[in-house]
Amino acid sequence: MIIVLSIMILGIGIGLLIGNRPKIIKVIGVLTSFSIFLLLFLLGIGVGTNKQILNNLDSIGIQALILTIGAVLGSLICAYFTYILFFKKK
Repeated sequence: MIIVLSIMILGIGIGLLIGNRPKIIKVIGVLTSFSIFLLLFLLGIGVGTNKQILNNLDSIGIQALILTIGAVLGSLICAYFTYILFFKKK
């Protein structure tokens, strides 16, 4: 956990040093998206090679669907209230 927090703090520090440079920010956005897609692909490989998950996919799938819907709805509600509190012009 300390390693994760240290990496995050290092990233914040580098972000502060970079400042508002649109070209660098655009490249970072592309790299972030690529990294997320790569992680999802690797997660898919991990799930595809795990026989226990594949054999129980019917019961795991329903639970995962319910959790996913709850997480998405919760995120949307929190994002809406965050927008209202901090970003909506009065």
